[in-house]
Amino acid sequence: MKEEILSITDMTKKYKNQTALSHVNLRLKKGRIYGLIGQNGAGKTTLMRMVAGLGFPTEGNITLFGKNSSREVEMAEKRVGTMVEYPGLVGGMTAKENMHLQCLMKGIPNYEVEDELLKTVGLADTGRKKVKHFSLGMKQRLGIAITLIGNPEFLMLDEPINGLDPTGVVEVRNLLISLCENENKTILISSHNLPELYQVATDYIILHKGEIRQVISHQELKDRCRCYLALSGTDIPHLVTVLEQELHTSNYKVMPDNRIQLYDFLEERETLGKVLFENDVVITEMALCENSLEEYFLQVIGGSQNV
Repeated sequence: MKEEILSITDMTKKYKNQTALSHVNLRLKKGRIYGLIGQNGAGKTTLMRMVAGLGFPTEGNITLFGKNSSREVEMAEKRVGTMVEYPGLVGGMTAKENMHLQCLMKGIPNYEVEDELLKTVGLADTGRKKVKHFSLGMKQRLGIAITLIGNPEFLMLDEPINGLDPTGVVEVRNLLISLCENENKTILISSHNLPELYQVATDYIILHKGEIRQVISHQELKDRCRCYLALSGTDIPHLVTVLEQELHTSNYKVMPDNRIQLYDFLEERETLGKVLFENDVVITEMALCENSLEEYFLQVIGGSQNV
């Protein structure tokens, strides 16, 4: 059983008359990468801020590394590296100077570590260039380097690939996977780039209107987003009967729009079509499809009308 890094129990956060988070319950285990998915305003940043100690819940409890008293949680937060919203950078300083300042603030000045972390995020050769002249992607990389100061066990990164070019996205993806697999770090990462998140996360947390709608592993999501044949016909009950009695499969779903998602016969469409024809099933559509993470997300939150 993997160690539990974070436990949130019945957490609610209200700002005057607005509820940002509502009765959130969440458990994060060591050595996993959790993708936090939600629209703008869903509560992703608020959730990270509460865990990082940058705000306080209106109700509920946070247990971090097994500590749940206010003072103990505050001490445990030193084991967390956080980049929420925008990296706290000094524009008139270089990348190296920003790193040194952050190390001094954390009480761990170490020139070798500063250089190594800048090299890790691809900023070792920026020299005297001021951060105010950096691209958004370069600032994001520097922000990630700062979160790694002190070798934290738990990282929370809010939109870390925002503004990165394709090469930078791949580099950050490989870095996060390496930190998880080789150093056993736990990572909570929010991103609007769902296809990219699909390539890096081991688990997904779907947050909608301040509520956690679902927590699902990558394998579970992969199973639910697997390829299928989309079938439509003039007589769906008869089609279902033929699938079960003649083709001996119950590996299908009847969707709200009366289309059938069939998970068998993907490579045997000719056989499928022949049996359906012989049993007087009129097919108006047969297409090979695959649910994307975006489509699954929309299903969980109740459809595109809730976007």
